[in-house]
Amino acid sequence: MLSNSMAEPRTRHQEKIIKNYYQNRDSIGLQKAQEAVTELYLSEGKKRATVWKRLASHLEKVGLTADQIANLQEKDSPELVLEALKKYV
Repeated sequence: MLSNSMAEPRTRHQEKIIKNYYQNRDSIGLQKAQEAVTELYLSEGKKRATVWKRLASHLEKVGLTADQIANLQEKDSPELVLEALKKYV
């Protein structure tokens, strides 16, 4: 792995892409969370656990607290997740 002093500097274009990503991180998280909820409806067993793991990460980026996420995960209801996401749309 290269240290920052050895890495080539980023171009203006790369800097703009990075800046836009962080400015839109919550919107990206919301979209990914909605996609994961769709997968949650269709999954069972180990696959469902994997979807929940990814969904929890996206919910955190949207702005839900760890307690809210744990509560949703415990209830394991895609409908409740969608209801929680409504306030962020």
